[in-house]
Amino acid sequence: MFNFFKKKKAKVHINSVSIPHFGWDKVEENESRIIWVNPEQSALISLYFFDLQPDLPTIKDTDHLRDFHRKSIAASGGGIIEVNTLKVQNFPSVKTIFKVPQAESGMTYIASVTIPFKNCSFVIKVQAVEAGTTGIRDTVILSKLLESEEVSFDNDDLQNWFEDPYDPTFKEGTLMNKSEQEQYDAEYPQHPLTIARISINKAIQEVVFKPEIKDLPAFK
Repeated sequence: MFNFFKKKKAKVHINSVSIPHFGWDKVEENESRIIWVNPEQSALISLYFFDLQPDLPTIKDTDHLRDFHRKSIAASGGGIIEVNTLKVQNFPSVKTIFKVPQAESGMTYIASVTIPFKNCSFVIKVQAVEAGTTGIRDTVILSKLLESEEVSFDNDDLQNWFEDPYDPTFKEGTLMNKSEQEQYDAEYPQHPLTIARISINKAIQEVVFKPEIKDLPAFK
C-alpha cells in the first residue's frame, strides 16, 4: 500500500544555515553565497554553499590538514595562522586562519570554518584587511620581544620571530610572526586579525542549522 503521508525531505540550500552578520550591510545574496560588509572596519563576513563533494583531503587527520593548507597558501605567497578541526553543534568541521600580503603593504586575514558533508559543504568566512597605517602591532610587539630577548638579530636576520605555528622547519610563503598570536588580540581590538578571529569565533557560537541539515550524510 502506498504511503501518501510520508513526509518529503526538505532540500538543502544556502538558507539552511544562518550566521550572525553583526548588523553589517548585505551586499550580495544568491544561491551560493551571502555577503555582509562593514566598510568602517574594512571587513566582511560571508556564508557559502557548495552543492558538490568537498575537496578536503581529510577531517580526521589534523596534521595532514595542516600540511595540505600550509603548502597551498604558501604557494600563493601567504601563510597559516591556525588550522584546527572542531565540532560546530556536533558537526565535524575545519577552522582555518590565513594571512596574505597585500600589494602595497599590510596583510589580509581570512578566517573560515568549513562544515563538510558527503555531497555538499557550507563555509563561513570572515575577511579583514589592514588599511591606513600598517604594521603598528608588529612593530610594537617586536620591540618588546627584542628588549626581553625572546627575539634577536643574527647577521641582520630576525631569529624566533617568523615561524609556522605547527612546523618550525617550514620556511615557505609569508610565515606567521609572534605578534599574530591570539594573546595580543586584546591589546589591538581594531586590528584586522583580531576582528577576523573574534568574528569567526562568534559565528561558530551563534550559527543556526535548519532541520534538513540533520538528514545530510556525513563527510568521510
